[in-house]
Amino acid sequence: MSFMTKKEQHTIDMCSGSLPGKILLFALPLAASRLLQLLFNAADIVVVGKFVGKEALAAVGSNTALINLLISIFVGLSIGTNVTLARDIGAKQMDAVRRGVHTSVCLALFSGVVLMVFGMCVAPQLLRWMDSPDDVIDLASLYLRIYFLGMPATMTYNFGGAVLSAQGDTRRPLYALFLAGVANVAMNLLFVIGMGLGVAGVGFATAISQYISAGLVLWFLAQEQDAIRLDFRQLRMDPEIVRRIFRVGLPAGFQGMVFELSNVVIQSTVNTFGSTMMSGTAASQNIEGFVFAMINTFYQAAMTFTSQNYGAGKYERVDKVTVYCQIFTVATGLILGNLMFYFGHDLIAIYVQPGPEQEAVIQAGLIRMGHVGRLYALCGIMDTMVGSLRGLGCSVVPMLGSLVGSCLLRLVWVYTIFPRNPTPETLFLSYPVTWIVTAVFQIGVYLFIRKSIFEKV
Repeated sequence: MSFMTKKEQHTIDMCSGSLPGKILLFALPLAASRLLQLLFNAADIVVVGKFVGKEALAAVGSNTALINLLISIFVGLSIGTNVTLARDIGAKQMDAVRRGVHTSVCLALFSGVVLMVFGMCVAPQLLRWMDSPDDVIDLASLYLRIYFLGMPATMTYNFGGAVLSAQGDTRRPLYALFLAGVANVAMNLLFVIGMGLGVAGVGFATAISQYISAGLVLWFLAQEQDAIRLDFRQLRMDPEIVRRIFRVGLPAGFQGMVFELSNVVIQSTVNTFGSTMMSGTAASQNIEGFVFAMINTFYQAAMTFTSQNYGAGKYERVDKVTVYCQIFTVATGLILGNLMFYFGHDLIAIYVQPGPEQEAVIQAGLIRMGHVGRLYALCGIMDTMVGSLRGLGCSVVPMLGSLVGSCLLRLVWVYTIFPRNPTPETLFLSYPVTWIVTAVFQIGVYLFIRKSIFEKV
């Protein structure tokens, strides 16, 4: 029985039938996976914030931008894996699919080891460059070094999940993440509250849970049939597959790296306001992450559905994929962003230790939430457009657009506009302004690229 005719319950036929329902069927398990991941990350922050203190909360929460910066290139390569395999599945190129699966797992293991060594070596110095306060930097360094012990597993989960989602399977990565997350919460309670390990306990719990999720994803792949099945004896890198993955993944990764670099610069600026603003911002970022996770699933859907339909020659469905994904993105961003801000005070309070400084931390978090979180629909429009472009195999131009619009312009804002009125409000306003500029550019690029591609057919 061939790969494409065997209908597994966990896969989706992206190249025929009604699109809205299938997009939601693809996106909802992916959204659940990311929400669970954020919930478990939030558990880390809540535990240290409630049971260790404000400095520990700042140490764990303020590392987000730095972690994302260091892993962004390799996460971009997992995007290249998804696009490459989805296109081959759509084109029924089963030998290429088989080689792509094994190449992707090899890339995951290699990138994870590189990140582990690099992150553990450079983390303390990077934190000093970010102007981390003296009452935070030692705890932040400790957390980062332990966190990066789990990088081989993190990359394996990302690449393995990209392989599964390329065939429309977003449910089994959810199962893996759920089990790992439950273990993470249990270990947080044991290590931090029971054993008093503080920030180190949170780091160990996170790293161990990453290996659980990676092991489960590898097991799922090993149980697959035909082309998508992982055979550990066949693990090797295919130069042609690597080239194709890099063609899409490197621009995506470089874009993510520079994007996160701009976030690191902003975080460094936030750090100059002190640990209270750092704590409030950390809590707000974590809450906002739930909104971003929901709308970002439609970026993934746009990329994967576009890749398969483009590979299958179903060009009339490509535009429909983009339109439906944008509708879902805007609706989700507007509803969830405003609900988050409406309940913002109570939500941030969950993260903060009761005491005389609690209200100050909450108000600091609400400043960011009002200027960033409420407007995440703009970020969603930008990202979903990029997903459609990458699905068409266009990765360099959207990368350049994002670099100029969301990164360079944001840095210009920090060093020119912000000094004229150095307040948190001015700083956080840079996000919606740059999102609008970049979204307009990406829409224009999409219209041009689709015209040039479809006219050749």
